[in-house]
Amino acid sequence: MQDTQDMLTLYDNPARAEWAALTERCVRQEAKITGQVETILARIRQGGDRALREITREIEGRDAAAFEVSEEACRKAAGKVSEPLKEAIETARKNIEAFHRAQLPQEVSVETMPGVRCVQRAVPIRSVGLYVPGGKAPLFSTVLMLALPARVAGCREVVLCTPAGRDGEIAPEILYTATVCGVKRIFALGGAQAIGAMAYGTESVPKVDKIFGPGNRYVTRAKQLVGAGDVAIDLPAGPSEVLVLADDEASPEFAAADLLSQAEHGGDSQSILACASVDFACRVRQAVEEQLQRLERAEIIREALRTSRIIVLADRGERIAFAEAYAPEHLIVAMRDAWEAAVQVPTAGSVFVGAWSPESAGDYASGTNHTLPTGGWGRACSGVNTDAFLRKITYQELTREGLAGLAPTIVRMAEAEGLGAHAAAVRVRMKGGAV
Repeated sequence: MQDTQDMLTLYDNPARAEWAALTERCVRQEAKITGQVETILARIRQGGDRALREITREIEGRDAAAFEVSEEACRKAAGKVSEPLKEAIETARKNIEAFHRAQLPQEVSVETMPGVRCVQRAVPIRSVGLYVPGGKAPLFSTVLMLALPARVAGCREVVLCTPAGRDGEIAPEILYTATVCGVKRIFALGGAQAIGAMAYGTESVPKVDKIFGPGNRYVTRAKQLVGAGDVAIDLPAGPSEVLVLADDEASPEFAAADLLSQAEHGGDSQSILACASVDFACRVRQAVEEQLQRLERAEIIREALRTSRIIVLADRGERIAFAEAYAPEHLIVAMRDAWEAAVQVPTAGSVFVGAWSPESAGDYASGTNHTLPTGGWGRACSGVNTDAFLRKITYQELTREGLAGLAPTIVRMAEAEGLGAHAAAVRVRMKGGAV
């Protein structure tokens, strides 16, 4: 049995001066990744489908005559998915759609002063691109998390890209779930090249207005680069991470399971435990060792745990403060008075409150979205939600009397800024009146 001490480094009551280092994420070869992604994006911008075929051959080792998946392939995929899994997908679909439909905003209409009416209405983004990871683990659950809010919002065109295997086939679970969610256009494209195709458009892949979805560091970097000036993106959703907040009353077995479930996403994932005592930390380590023996993705988990850690902070308030500083994608609160602690961490992407709320519930079927800000972006970004697929338009309607009442304010402010034409646009309407 391999000891986890070389994988889950323990820090006993570190001073706050050490927290910056302890909240760092995995940042291997970032400059190299950026250079490779920039090259891929430039080739796609210039070469379109030809460049896509060349890059697919170089990276994936397969020749792609066409990238779009046919309706016939989607129909066949349905027959390869078991009935129990179809039932599970349907349960998840109902929960996710119900929660996201409840998020639809109401129109705002306010008369700010007599004769001056201001309105805000939400309208769907016209065309959206969804990226669904499909490498080591085909994440058909991500189809639900992206396609359902897009449908609820009313997006006119939905394009989905996901990697294919060397045989050019996409996991049938992904195709089936996409069909259930009403996605009509699916492309066998993965990695940074998929992001470039949706950002710039090619002969076969439509250019979209906004790109959504999680991915590895290549996908995340590609989204950040195209988001700088070519297309809108949802958020930086890179390698996955979890922070488990626990006290000595928590279950070491539950905490270990939560750390392991996050680590199996990939070798660059990160699992953090912030607990109250060294004794509890040691019991979690032992539980990790025992549970790890039974898991198929043990090698991936071991790699992730080498950049993961356990932070012992005896003071409850310090543990909560550390969670806020880390700004985790997923926060599990396994402490007494869990809600009281949970609301004190406003930087988390999604919070799982209490012993019976594993992160797996939000990943699949509770109804919340699992596409969340990583790398500390929770300090400023929200996870994907219905609002992310909408944009807000404001309207204003003024009567003559309304403009007359507001005219002195507008004119004075415009003239103070040296914008005489702005003032004149009011004066010409109020001609004959004192403005």
